[in-house]
Amino acid sequence: MQNQETEVKFFVRNLKPIELRLLELKAQLIQPRVHEINYRFDFPNNELRSNQKVLRLRKDEQAKLTFKGASVEGESGVMSREEIEFVVEDFDKAKQLLESLGFTPVVFYEKIRTTYELNDTHIMLDELPYGEFVEIESENITAIQKVSALLNLNWNAMVKAGYHALFDRVASGYNLERWNLSFEALDGVKIEPEDLQITFAD
Repeated sequence: MQNQETEVKFFVRNLKPIELRLLELKAQLIQPRVHEINYRFDFPNNELRSNQKVLRLRKDEQAKLTFKGASVEGESGVMSREEIEFVVEDFDKAKQLLESLGFTPVVFYEKIRTTYELNDTHIMLDELPYGEFVEIESENITAIQKVSALLNLNWNAMVKAGYHALFDRVASGYNLERWNLSFEALDGVKIEPEDLQITFAD
């Protein structure tokens, strides 16, 4: 899975039955439930976003710096993109370095993630401030399709937009700040699936 991200994302009503199904299938827990914070950086002219690229600094149990190239839709509608990611020793210094190089933090977002491994795929159970999602990632698209079927997820309901792109669809309508996708900012806010322009896959 190095230097290439190929994944499918599904919006679900409830992650608990998905996790129980993973346990039935003897999936291996490789990352217990962890809270993560993320900053997306861009040039002042938003050059990266204009070209569908992402520069992200993430902190959970480690700090990681990630670059993602523009997404390309491939076989069976699965999105794929270049990904370069590595661990950095100091989250705060990495943030300071990026800002010193002229990058600006344009988005702050957080989620809670649990990661399993099954049949050459990684399955991420994501709790976002506006809903719950399952991401399935692998170099093998057929493996992604098979695991999604094992989890009883509707392939035709896959979500092709990123988490922040989804948030962009609703932020102004719910009087929310587009840069702040945090649990605190969305506390008490109930965002409807039709406003996100996606449907449940479970």
